Amino acid sequence: MSSRNAVLAAALQLPPEERADVAKRLIASLDGPADEDVEAAWLAEVERRLQDVDRGTAKVEAWDAARERLARRLRMNRK
Repeated sequence: MSSRNAVLAAALQLPPEERADVAKRLIASLDGPADEDVEAAWLAEVERRLQDVDRGTAKVEAWDAARERLARRLRMNRK
């Protein structure tokens, strides 16, 4: 058995929470170093959106409605 298969077999024996942690770490290992400019831009965007919500100027949508809208769009794109 290859080492890859052995590692996979061992990982699949872990409890769900530990498998999720292993998966997260493996995916993170594929990413390159974080671009600080991009991270700063995303943080600024999140802050701007939070301020809009706090001021009441953001257009918000209930999760159930958003989920249904996204599900409809996915169904239409699959046709």
